[in-house]
Amino acid sequence: MNFDLSDEQKMLAEQARALLSEHSSYERLRQLIDAGAEWDEPLWRRMADLGFLGAAIPEEFGGLGLSDLDQGVIAAELGRANAATPFFSSIVLAANAVRAAGSEAQKSKWLPAIASGDVVATMSYPGSAIPGVLLKGGKLSGQIAPIADAGVASVAIVGTNQTLALVELDQPGVTREKLESFDHLRPHYALTFDGAKAELLDANAAQIAAIYDRAAVQAAFEAVGGAEACLYMARDYAAERRIFGRPLSSYQAIKHKLADILLAVEFAKSNAYFAAWAADDAPDDLPLAAAASRLSASAAFEQAARENLQVHGGIGYTFEANCHFYYRRERTLALALGGRQAWADRLIAHVPGLR
Repeated sequence: MNFDLSDEQKMLAEQARALLSEHSSYERLRQLIDAGAEWDEPLWRRMADLGFLGAAIPEEFGGLGLSDLDQGVIAAELGRANAATPFFSSIVLAANAVRAAGSEAQKSKWLPAIASGDVVATMSYPGSAIPGVLLKGGKLSGQIAPIADAGVASVAIVGTNQTLALVELDQPGVTREKLESFDHLRPHYALTFDGAKAELLDANAAQIAAIYDRAAVQAAFEAVGGAEACLYMARDYAAERRIFGRPLSSYQAIKHKLADILLAVEFAKSNAYFAAWAADDAPDDLPLAAAASRLSASAAFEQAARENLQVHGGIGYTFEANCHFYYRRERTLALALGGRQAWADRLIAHVPGLR
């Protein structure tokens, strides 16, 4: 059994990290926030050129046909850089939903466009319906919120009273309302439908659950990448900061904090690797593995983001420091796909011998 990434996956991670180091620096993130931008479109185009957007999309539909673990490698690097892209919404959620439940015509129309970056898609979270969306006679009515990246998306997949429905957002009968978001680089919207045309996806309850399970695995990779960034940021600051004539890192309490974060991150990483393997090779194990990876990665990211702030002290809470990027992303990512209680219930429901 191999407990490490393959050479090809390491090269993929290095390629993604090099791209993001050059084009998604902290200074770039501040520029986007100051400009009121909702995403980094030039970075998105570069990711498309390198094939990252089509990593897990089948080759016949313009993608690379890679595994969930390969896509997880990219997601982890995006989390490490806190990149301002709709990768989770468009690629992890929407593209996977079309791939899993779309007709051949729907796959042929949307997957190549999503893989090339020409179309940005999004998808509602489970349970994100206020008060809900009804589909009748091919027309949508109602409101759904929150839904990420709907401001830059041209198509959305939403849960309805029947199943999943695909709706183009640039049409009469669709209203987008931007919500107040804690994470400036991952905006959320409320979508209101008044007779908007929509197409059904052929997805039953089990298929929909599997779509969100696979998304939870990718969210775990993103969280692991962000947690590792927080760990190294705290370590580097503690090594440089001097208090009473000695480095902050020389104090036992700081060493314990960093060691505890490292243990949590490695535990979450192992769960994410196993869950990605299950998504590709053992679908019966996926519900349990996805819930475990989701919970452990969320816990590790929260611990790392909070302790990173504590290690930095008062300066860590300022806009000039970089800690807040990860704390904001951690809080936002923790609520995507449902909170911890929902995933804890799913974990318990799939542990053999437990009810």
